[in-house]
Amino acid sequence: MDWKFRQPKAEGPAMTEVLDALQVGVLVLDELDKPVLANAAAREMGLVRQRQAGGAAATEEAHTIVRTLAGQVRRTGITRVVELDLPRLTHGEPLGVNVRAVALDSGRVAIEAADVTEAHRVARVRRDFVANVSHELKTPVGALQLLAEALLDATDKDPAAAIRFAERIKHESTRLGRLVSELLELSRLQGAEPLPEPEPVDVDKITAEVLDRGKTPASAKEIELRFQGVRGLTVYGNENQLVTAVANLVENAIAYSPERTTVTVTTSEDNGYVEIAVADQGIGIEPRDIDRIFERFYRADRARSRATGGTGLGLAIVKHIATNHGGRVTVTSTVGVGSTFTLRLPSRPTDAALAIPPSVEIGGAS
Repeated sequence: MDWKFRQPKAEGPAMTEVLDALQVGVLVLDELDKPVLANAAAREMGLVRQRQAGGAAATEEAHTIVRTLAGQVRRTGITRVVELDLPRLTHGEPLGVNVRAVALDSGRVAIEAADVTEAHRVARVRRDFVANVSHELKTPVGALQLLAEALLDATDKDPAAAIRFAERIKHESTRLGRLVSELLELSRLQGAEPLPEPEPVDVDKITAEVLDRGKTPASAKEIELRFQGVRGLTVYGNENQLVTAVANLVENAIAYSPERTTVTVTTSEDNGYVEIAVADQGIGIEPRDIDRIFERFYRADRARSRATGGTGLGLAIVKHIATNHGGRVTVTSTVGVGSTFTLRLPSRPTDAALAIPPSVEIGGAS
């Protein structure tokens, strides 16, 4: 930006309106670091603040960090571009700002500031995601290596042990394959691939497919899979994704329920939305975990998740599918009694459903 500062004349009101319409903060300091021009965004970012001195009228003052940066540019004449974390006027995470300071004539300095808080948050989420993926992959890969070595040692000496090690290798490799598959699915849901156009989907078809998939794991624990509710309902979205979401909920219900209990899938319609609820008679969820169970890799019961082959991604996938379809997923739970997960989806092609937005991950549950 080639700055040539001129005091606005007749066009002053129009210039002020233009500057206030900008999303970037614009601030000009005089040779004494006093603001001579500041737009609305600069004030919202806290680059300029009101200062009350005794009984005198309030005056505007530039942020201390901005004044320091302006002093450096004024002395050297070199344009500076830096990223700063500015404390907010209210409590909360600091405001990430990309600041460009340019020396003008007569000791004036122009400041241009862009809010990059969201970009910082996304970068932090990605770093955490990579760290979590690395940790999760390290466990099965390390186990496979140790088991393969043990299998080689036991092949000739102890055939029975060799069989056990081979079974464990199969278990760990299955878990690893599932983890990679769910990571790819989550990546697609978060915008790596364009989402398909929403189409009418028969809810009966979804529940039939999910109940059929759940028969084998449910039978192994003598769990009764039951359906009840309204037939003939329709939602709008992608059938494969919706089947995945409901199947993940049913799979979790089976995995975290004791033997000889019941898992119930219920469908209903409410004010333009279809609700698909999955209720179990399982171990329940502690109140402290309720707000976090939809986070990637979060497990309320890590030991149980390991035993069942859980990846910690199933509920995160459900949440993204619900969000991408203009809906949401909620949970109610009582420890020792059971949990009910409810998927709420549009029953008609509303604006939210027709223009499915890509998901963005905010490191935590929402």
